[in-house]
Amino acid sequence: MAERLQGKKAIVVGAGQTPGETVGNGRAIALAFAREGAEVLCVDRAGDRAEETVSMIEMEGGTAHALALNIVKAKEAAEIAEWARSRWGRLDILVNNVGIGGGGDGPAHRLEEDAFDRILNVNLKGMWLTTKACLHLMREQEGGGGIVNISSLASIAGGNQMAYEVSKAAVNRLTTSVAQANASKGIRCNAVAMGLMDTPMAVAGIAEASGQDPAAVRAARNARVPLGGEMGTAWDTANAALFLASDEARFITGQVLFVDGGMSTRIG
Repeated sequence: MAERLQGKKAIVVGAGQTPGETVGNGRAIALAFAREGAEVLCVDRAGDRAEETVSMIEMEGGTAHALALNIVKAKEAAEIAEWARSRWGRLDILVNNVGIGGGGDGPAHRLEEDAFDRILNVNLKGMWLTTKACLHLMREQEGGGGIVNISSLASIAGGNQMAYEVSKAAVNRLTTSVAQANASKGIRCNAVAMGLMDTPMAVAGIAEASGQDPAAVRAARNARVPLGGEMGTAWDTANAALFLASDEARFITGQVLFVDGGMSTRIG
């Protein structure tokens, strides 16, 4: 175990993952934080997936707990902060990793209303509800805290997933708003905007939705990445989140860090 987060109490929302051959962002973040000394609460709507992440952390000698909740429900989002208050008495780090897409998303002329409502409800409202609940605890305690939101390159680019793109653009603005409103309390809030990543939700999800072979999806995505012609992995997301959550980033707040292999440099 290393010590970049030694003694810290951290919550990772979306710490389970879609089944697949690669690791997902939430699970990688939870594992990385535990390896650096944090005690981690793994939150996921699917309790068995959160429990699996906890088991992986414990097998490596770390300390973790699982909590099955649906963050789009205000009462359940509030229970996350109450768990931290009753168990730890404080909360040092919150990572908001929940995000969905697909299922009727598309350009404006094809986007379905139900899909728009569902995606914005999870990606934006759910993140706000969790943040709101945890901010009350962070604002009360000595030393503030750190929040890391998982955004996307889609927040500034694209044209075929309007609901997803709008939701992630809103996550960026939520990030800067929370940072500004809570800086005086010592609370930092930053975001990681991912580019194309080789995760189960991305590769396997696209392959299933489009009827393509996963290998073909992976090859096409790799070809679009400027840096080395290869997608990033969940560990790239985890390393960025780890930096932003650590004391190494003590003077950084309100920033959106693009982890995208140079794809955002093509914009403009």
